[in-house]
Amino acid sequence: MADTEAFDFVCAELEARTSLDRLAARGTVRIALKQAGLDSRSATPEQLAVVVEKLLTAELTNRGILDAVSLCAQVAQKVRRLQGSASPETPDAVFRRLGG
Repeated sequence: MADTEAFDFVCAELEARTSLDRLAARGTVRIALKQAGLDSRSATPEQLAVVVEKLLTAELTNRGILDAVSLCAQVAQKVRRLQGSASPETPDAVFRRLGG
């Protein structure tokens, strides 16, 4: 199962707006998700927005990212806009659709 669109979006934003490379950005977001008891393969845009606001700020500050509070507020606002986009299909839904 692939990571959610919201997870990929947050990671891409961090890559574009910080000195973190792809691996570091994805790992940092995964750490914050783990602290919240969530997984990158199932987190919704709203869940990710809350994690970005509440937990990711500290992780980015620990990694030397300046103005992490402002950055996280902006990223959280953007990821909430994804709320209306399609959510990932669960394995059960795939099997039901395929008739299995």
